[in-house]
Amino acid sequence: MQISDLPYPDPGVPDARSGPRFLWWLGRGQLGGQAKSLCWGLLHFGGIAGLPYTVGLGIDAVVDGDGDRLLWVGGLIALLGVAISVGDAMLHRTAVTNWITAAARVQQLLARKTAELGSALTQRVAAGEVVAVSTGDVEKIGWFVEAVSRFLAAALTLVIGCVVLLFYAPTIGVVVALGMPVLALAVLPLLPRATRRADVQREKAGKATELASDTVAGLRVLRGIGGEELFLGRYREASQQVREAAVHSARMWALISAIQVLLPGALLVTVVWYGSALVLDGRLDVGELVAAFSAVATMLYPLRHFEEIAMAYSFSRPSAKRAARVLSLTRTGAQAETGGEAEAGAEPETAAEPVVATEAARAPASGGDLYDPETGLLVPAGRFTAVVCGDPDLAGRLAERLGGHPMDAAAGPSVLLGGVALDELALDTARTLVLVQDKDPVLLSGTLRELFDVPASGAVAPSAALAAAQCADVLDALLQSAPDGVDDPMDARITERGRSLSGGQRQRLALARSLVTDPEVLVLDEPTSAVDSHTEARIAEGISALRSGRTTVVLASSPLLLDRADRVVLIDDGKAAASGTHRELLHGDPRYRAVVTRETEEEQRLPRLESVLTEIEESA
Repeated sequence: MQISDLPYPDPGVPDARSGPRFLWWLGRGQLGGQAKSLCWGLLHFGGIAGLPYTVGLGIDAVVDGDGDRLLWVGGLIALLGVAISVGDAMLHRTAVTNWITAAARVQQLLARKTAELGSALTQRVAAGEVVAVSTGDVEKIGWFVEAVSRFLAAALTLVIGCVVLLFYAPTIGVVVALGMPVLALAVLPLLPRATRRADVQREKAGKATELASDTVAGLRVLRGIGGEELFLGRYREASQQVREAAVHSARMWALISAIQVLLPGALLVTVVWYGSALVLDGRLDVGELVAAFSAVATMLYPLRHFEEIAMAYSFSRPSAKRAARVLSLTRTGAQAETGGEAEAGAEPETAAEPVVATEAARAPASGGDLYDPETGLLVPAGRFTAVVCGDPDLAGRLAERLGGHPMDAAAGPSVLLGGVALDELALDTARTLVLVQDKDPVLLSGTLRELFDVPASGAVAPSAALAAAQCADVLDALLQSAPDGVDDPMDARITERGRSLSGGQRQRLALARSLVTDPEVLVLDEPTSAVDSHTEARIAEGISALRSGRTTVVLASSPLLLDRADRVVLIDDGKAAASGTHRELLHGDPRYRAVVTRETEEEQRLPRLESVLTEIEESA
């Protein structure tokens, strides 16, 4: 594949059982590019390795006074020069192509997994870790994939060079043939320790990235409570730990580099000393000695790739391990065990694969009821249903379940829509049928028109959705901050994450975007928590009118929203405990009244106590 062909139409199903398996899967997916890089690498390294022998032939031609042979050697050197130049250029080109291709494939896989899991992703994996995987880790994975072919070309060149030297000058070739494997394998005992130190460095760097991401995301809250310095101090401490780990790791790699310089130097000294003795004894020609010395010197260049592949693997393995952990997550919450490398004899049976619709899965009929077997919640089709949960976290988990995206593996059976399990449907189908807006929706930067450019039925115009969400003041604010010449609020730009707007304005814009999509089932988690009571009452009327005849679920505890609902369901202790209208439950169920009115147990007992006192007074 060429770079111009990216992105992949389908990046494939990765083997996410472990980091090494994921790297192996990536390499197998680029065999064509690896073969090209290997061939060009052999041409490049072969040309370099062939120069010493041609120089030796030229020296012998000068000694013998053979001008024709010297001319022939000169032409051969020129040909080798062309091979070295072309091979180097094309090796670099194919290596970069392999690197970009591998990185692009990983990024596509991560983007697909992010779209598949939605907001549930950050409930299972820290947001900072996702950022670290999609940025720095992608580069290190691509580095190892492209370095493999160059390493193989260098290794083959070393083997061929040693074999040729054995035939060209057997007496000195034996020394080189015995010394090269020692040079290549000398650092192997140090690699496990270097790898462990690199793992520690990557782990601490990932934690620092997570801390920085969380700090930036909560900066407004931190400023409100005066906690900036506390978190900045924590980040300084984390960054110092990263620095110390990096220095600790660099010391080991410096030792490995020093060995890679010391041992080749010792081999060169040995070749010169032993070769000079052979020349003095008449057992070796001067040209052969020059060729042998030059061959050893030039073979040190491909030898460096042994150190590079070791570094590339050491740095890419923890990166691939983290990427595999993210890619092993599924819609149903099942997760492959990728917290560590697979133990001996404990190989998983299959790789984690995305959940896709089977041929047997049927699409639910239009107008079906929404039912959650875990809580017993039943949402009648075409009705405005409000759900009251005393625990906000439980409400968030329920919203994710209703959308077919449970946050954990122990979430119970799938939600049913029209009798069909949502997790058995294709992802696009499930999201077309059910849309969930969580309590902290995100606004992307761009114009308001681009914000509403989302997959939708077309039955609800943006103007109607904005009116239902009471966004008139939001449109005025966007026009006031827009540059001169922008008269239509739909062309006004929204800053990153809508930071120029208040929390209530962002919440109402997100609600309008959800209303525009007009899904068969719309699930809203606390859609008016950041607005005042008067605006909330008008929004409740707008949602009820705009979604008339469509299934709407609102998880809230605001009486203004609950009073507009056709049906209210109380979730108590994780189960549907009562249902009815808001007024019926308010007067008939003390658990519901306690959640909605925020009454304490003492306040609930007070009316009963007053009633008892009244009866006593009347009887007296």
